[in-house]
Amino acid sequence: MGTTRLRRPPTPTDADRARSLTTRGGRAALVGTGGPEPVVPVYHHVLADGSAILLLDEHSAIVEQARLDPRGEIPVMLELADYAAVDLREPVRALLWITGWLRVPTEEEARHAALHAADARPHHRLLDLGHGATLVRIEPGSAVLADAEGTASLAPVELAAAYPDPFCLLEERWLGHLEQAHPEVFVSLARHLPAPLRATPGARVRPLGVDRCGIRLRVETPTGDHDVRLAWPQEATTVRELRTQLTALVGCGYGRHTVAHDEELDASYAGEEQPG
Repeated sequence: MGTTRLRRPPTPTDADRARSLTTRGGRAALVGTGGPEPVVPVYHHVLADGSAILLLDEHSAIVEQARLDPRGEIPVMLELADYAAVDLREPVRALLWITGWLRVPTEEEARHAALHAADARPHHRLLDLGHGATLVRIEPGSAVLADAEGTASLAPVELAAAYPDPFCLLEERWLGHLEQAHPEVFVSLARHLPAPLRATPGARVRPLGVDRCGIRLRVETPTGDHDVRLAWPQEATTVRELRTQLTALVGCGYGRHTVAHDEELDASYAGEEQPG
């Protein structure tokens, strides 16, 4: 006898989703350091393979531990929390844990690393290097991604070979504009939800994320939250294609016309660079 399996909507690969998270930056913290609280860097930049550059307070205990260690490095876990594009009551939508070894480079190495980091992710706190802040490097051993799609273990080589989603740096403005200017779109999209969610009294459909494969919705109900992925009819790689696929998914609902003719959806991307 055959078996019936539910078909899951297509999604970017685990490694691609992790790369999108690191490209957005997320909120970083060193966890499991032995202290009462996580160590929060004043700046962080994660490279393609999961290696990371952090700027820590020069008096941080973890900096001193690395300097005093006979091997010059200590095991650490860097946690990156990925936040939703709009203000949700449960805003964290994914977590990436990078396990590796932290070391304090020489002053020359630190300056060189800071210059490269400034090119990729400029921030005024990089000016604090040598003035109350110390740069440290993390060499990754492994990574674990946890999001609504599941949990996956990733090697640095897998991260390095992956690609961030073309919309990962732009979704916040795009989805924010949609929810603010066109809430009717999410009323129309609600017809694609599973029947129990559609029938839940007091349910509110919110945008959670968007990528080349589809849109992710957060359904907030009085008893809890539920994440649902809706696949595009065809994969989108450009802003024009993204709007076309959203229009098709909205269908004949009364949000279709506004999505199809809202130039601000395209303008929200104006001047933004695509992730590399």
